[in-house]
Amino acid sequence: MPTQNKNESRRDFLKKSTALAALTIASPVLTKAGENDEKIAALFEQMPLRLEVNGVAHALSVEPRVTLLDLLREQLHLMGTKKGCDHGQCGACTVHVDGKRINSCLSLAVMNEGKKITTIEGLANGDKLHPMQEAFIKHDGFQCGYCTPGQIMSAVCCVKEGHANNAEEIREFMSGNICRCGAYPNIVDAIMEVKKGGQSL
Repeated sequence: MPTQNKNESRRDFLKKSTALAALTIASPVLTKAGENDEKIAALFEQMPLRLEVNGVAHALSVEPRVTLLDLLREQLHLMGTKKGCDHGQCGACTVHVDGKRINSCLSLAVMNEGKKITTIEGLANGDKLHPMQEAFIKHDGFQCGYCTPGQIMSAVCCVKEGHANNAEEIREFMSGNICRCGAYPNIVDAIMEVKKGGQSL
């Protein structure tokens, strides 16, 4: 029994010593890496990317790991598309890709080569608001407004897809967009008005 305890103590000592040595070696490297984030980022391969955003063609160079959301916000400075959960659960980052709604935080930028992207900034026609934007204002379909761009982008597609025939259906097909302020009844009213109006979207 004493021999077993001695062996276990020796193993524990070796494990702890090895872990401590590894931490000692890694710490300066990690610290240095933290101080040189830009140099490390530069090591990632840059890939060419061509896409159209709000009617404007762009020829870009991006890292393969960059999401469409980060590309829109950080490279193209289109801040209307919001970063909420960054996990595809809140819908704040909803944009249209070739006319279909997607969560831009879940799509890598390079996956959208040659595609047409529409963000909330591209929805209006000059100074004239999109019918859905007007309806959201009329029905007060927002409070803090953070989720509103994603709600509007999703609402436009909800109508286009034919999923706005009644309040229950709208709630079902807008369920991917979360409003922490709880403006859901007003959002539903806005969508129903646009649907009933039969306006071209």
